[in-house]
Amino acid sequence: MDWVGLRSGNRVDLIRLRMAPCLLLALLFGPAGRAQESAGSYSSVSAGSSASATAKKSTAGPDRVVLKVGDVQVTEAEFESRIKDLEPQGGDADSASVSEKDRRNLGDDYASVLMLSQQAVASHLDSSPEVARQLAIARMQVLSDAEFASLMRQAQPTPQEISQYYSAHLSDYDEVQVRRLFIWKRGDDSKDGVALSSQAARARADQIRQTYALGTDVKKLSEDLRKSGQGLLDPEPLTFPRGELSPQMEKVAFALKDGEWAEVEDTQARLLLIELVKRDRQPLTQVSARIEKDLQDEKMEALLNNLKKNAGIWMDEQYFGTAVAPVPSAERRISVPPTELQESAKKGESNHDEQQK
Repeated sequence: MDWVGLRSGNRVDLIRLRMAPCLLLALLFGPAGRAQESAGSYSSVSAGSSASATAKKSTAGPDRVVLKVGDVQVTEAEFESRIKDLEPQGGDADSASVSEKDRRNLGDDYASVLMLSQQAVASHLDSSPEVARQLAIARMQVLSDAEFASLMRQAQPTPQEISQYYSAHLSDYDEVQVRRLFIWKRGDDSKDGVALSSQAARARADQIRQTYALGTDVKKLSEDLRKSGQGLLDPEPLTFPRGELSPQMEKVAFALKDGEWAEVEDTQARLLLIELVKRDRQPLTQVSARIEKDLQDEKMEALLNNLKKNAGIWMDEQYFGTAVAPVPSAERRISVPPTELQESAKKGESNHDEQQK
């Protein structure tokens, strides 16, 4: 486990990821610990797609014994309830031979697990310190995951809560469509014959904007500028929700009116201007899943923190070290990978540098 990530990342996501291998453990080895249960202990099941297809061909009920290992009998319902999440999904429903082959392999694996678990009990391996330790850990993990899943259900936000959150944070879902104009510049000692001086770069930018304002085909204008090697102009605007632009560019972009241009950057290497093509807002239907996850994570962290407080957890700081403050939710949302705009800007500079070599 990435303990550094556990301290600094989203604890809810990390715990959620941890649950996946434990589910596999429970499905495969849970039956081993219950090998002496009654054969008819499971009375109902929701089978997977291939399981349903096979079941329809049989007139027997779910209590039909389909597998035996020594004196232990396994019913159809018991088998399907324990392996349904492991069955191949999304296959061709008419491919009966493939389905039966997969089912046979699962049956062989299941029988092997039961056989080995019975042999382990007969050999008294279940009383060995190491096996007892592993069984205790597995039990603790299964119970922990069950409680975590229960808390996640409690933390599930209602549609009304999602709608209320959206209404209270409307500006967070604003987005802008921007068009960028890069003009490459050269320093006083540069031998680059294509890139322009600061004065010439600004004049070239003004000339392109004037031509653009006259209604010239922007794709042709973009292609001509690219071929000249003097800069780049987006042929199509790029859309960015609030929070995905650099702070400087976001401040400029969201302050503009539709159709306005503004200078964002003027360095020794380039001049960068942007046009606000359109300002819009993401609808609730588009962001509801993200809001739902954020709200659920916040509720989940509160529930976990409350449980920790009431549980009276104590840790020896001399052994474990001092606690590290968690990263606030707002900062986690800002710490995202480079945006398309940032990556495109880097790519544009790289292409320009390659052209000049």
